[in-house]
Amino acid sequence: MLRKIRIILAVAAIVLCTLLFLDFSGFMTKWAGWMAKIQFLPAVLAANFGVVIVLLLLTLIFGRVYCSVICPLGIFQDGISSLSGRRKGKSARFRWSGEKKLLRYGTLAIFFIALVCGVNVVVALLAPYSAYGRIVQNILGPVWEWGNNLGAFIAGKSGSVAFAHKEVWLRSLPTFIIAVATLVAVFILAWRNGRTYCNTICPVGTVLSFFSRFSIFRPVIDSSKCRNCHLCEHKCKASCINLESHTVDYSRCVDCFDCIDSCKFGALHYRPFWKSGSNAKAESGAEGRPENTDTGRRAFLVSSLVAAGGLAVKAQEKKVDGGYAAVTGKKAPERTSPLVPFGAVSLKHFHRHCTGCQLCVSQCPNDVLRPSMSLDRLMQPEMSYERGWCRPECVKCSEVCPAGAILEITPEEKTEIHIGTASVDYDLCVVNRDGVKCGNCARHCPAGAIKMVRKDPDDENSLWIPTVLEDRCIGCGACEYLCPSRPYSAIHVNGRIEHIDNR
Repeated sequence: MLRKIRIILAVAAIVLCTLLFLDFSGFMTKWAGWMAKIQFLPAVLAANFGVVIVLLLLTLIFGRVYCSVICPLGIFQDGISSLSGRRKGKSARFRWSGEKKLLRYGTLAIFFIALVCGVNVVVALLAPYSAYGRIVQNILGPVWEWGNNLGAFIAGKSGSVAFAHKEVWLRSLPTFIIAVATLVAVFILAWRNGRTYCNTICPVGTVLSFFSRFSIFRPVIDSSKCRNCHLCEHKCKASCINLESHTVDYSRCVDCFDCIDSCKFGALHYRPFWKSGSNAKAESGAEGRPENTDTGRRAFLVSSLVAAGGLAVKAQEKKVDGGYAAVTGKKAPERTSPLVPFGAVSLKHFHRHCTGCQLCVSQCPNDVLRPSMSLDRLMQPEMSYERGWCRPECVKCSEVCPAGAILEITPEEKTEIHIGTASVDYDLCVVNRDGVKCGNCARHCPAGAIKMVRKDPDDENSLWIPTVLEDRCIGCGACEYLCPSRPYSAIHVNGRIEHIDNR
């Protein structure tokens, strides 16, 4: 029964998380956005201590149910392992193996060092929720969008507007490659060895394992009923049941309840530790104390004290204008500083908190956000305006960010925040280059930050060229996106290191 409940909850959780990254209509973020904000590492980075405390208490009471019911990457591994177990002769393929302490705590130490030192590429690579988000957004996302476009085509033929066409494009080749590599690695490990990734590499699993050692409820083995059939050991995808000594390594047990469901003699039960009775002492020494507790505690404390690339890819180009004239697509300009979203406060704040999960990228309705290809900010989103501009009424990224990298703001507050400043390259401006009238940038600037002045102040017949009022520019990119100059816009936005907030 416990196993069935766990499976139902896990399926619901992974479906909601997956749809959260796939759905671009905003519907899922309204009803399931909380799934992103109850993930452990994003909650820690967002200083959402209420969620962190609840998850730690949940682990202290029930064990590592977070890993098997809430974490989408953990649930994904369970699914792969289950499929692997359905192969002929592979239904009971696991066996006891000792804890890989050096790899486990070494990886945790590297993760914390990277977190403290701001090497967020390493943090993003190891964070389980972010890894799953990249897999869904980069690999499943295009398939989902193609399916939507097929629906839009069919609906259009019947005169329906039930589907809106969504352009499918590659936002970042390095991030795509990393997502594929992560998927392959996780798939192979789960297919062959079940929960190896969770119990040797995942930093969240290692942190929670310290608390799960002392959980109140746990699977316990009644040695008086056990017939040493080893079926529970062979079903344990965490390889944490040692039937020779009738012990369970609770630091690695993820409470999947497969062992309890497989026991034919009623020797396994999920109960409070003080009701063990004649059960074998889990991971116990001669006096009944956990023999690995001190070692685990020391390793955890040491890790905690330690805590006290850029490949260039062009944006894919639109091929035609209105279906008739071939046009040259826009290219991203060289910016003096990268642009990060409204609500990000500053480059430092954003890079310290962002885990590169790509949720904001998948939810951006204007195709402004894309993963950075700079090595020091690899996979973290940045803004560029070749395909759209950041509209004042849209605050979607601030609503969905679970890690506190983008603080929640309202559309009214957004107009008071300055994330960048536009700069004009007069050599590229069509007024100078082609001798024609334009003023497109000034007409569409929502902040009124661009003023048209005579190219020759002494000539009444002179053409008008744009100039930027820097104190009014908020950095939305409307001018850059709508500039007719190709392949580079004559006006582009440079990011601010510290955002100006006039609220």
